[in-house]
Amino acid sequence: MKYERLKRIMDIFLALFLGIVFFPVSLLVALAIKLESPDGPIFADTPNRVGKNGRLFHTYKFRSMIPDAVKYLKSNPGLLEKYKKSSFKLYDDPRVTKVGKFIRKYSLDEVPQFINILKGEMSLIGPRPYYSDELEEQQAKYPQTQDLVKKALSVRPGVTGIWQVSGRSDINFDKRIEMDSHYAENMNLWYDLKILLKTPFVMLSGKGAL
Repeated sequence: MKYERLKRIMDIFLALFLGIVFFPVSLLVALAIKLESPDGPIFADTPNRVGKNGRLFHTYKFRSMIPDAVKYLKSNPGLLEKYKKSSFKLYDDPRVTKVGKFIRKYSLDEVPQFINILKGEMSLIGPRPYYSDELEEQQAKYPQTQDLVKKALSVRPGVTGIWQVSGRSDINFDKRIEMDSHYAENMNLWYDLKILLKTPFVMLSGKGAL
């Protein structure tokens, strides 16, 4: 059986299995989000991400920020500039809620992405799903990464991946995309299993989370 077909079968099986395992936790997370900000949605209203071959798709994530967080960011030029300079991440982001800090630390906000896996938009393991404006601006900042970006976008993005188990937000874009490109070029079953086995320990440690 070809690796690509085996990987897809594993994705579907694990997404269904882990979705069931995390269902009770998901209910508690959803309840906590609504209790903290009753007027806000349970799921995050985030911009589309860039998937395989540049196809845009919506990622399902539990809301970890205040309602209308994207509008808030765009209406604050100073914060937006800081966000872009920090590789599209913010330390001590004022938009993150108390519940959001907790679920981000342990990656619980990403549990709904099992839906993206079942829809075929993501894989359990793969490159980070980037924002289109993030890729545009980061390639302008790091022009040497253009070929690396093309390689990373040749496969489905993942819920977890090599950069997530190697430092997460502590890694700058140029190193991150290099890791993603390396994965896309060398991915195989053993590479996937190695990343998969590391993921629970990274989640529990909360290392590199924002």
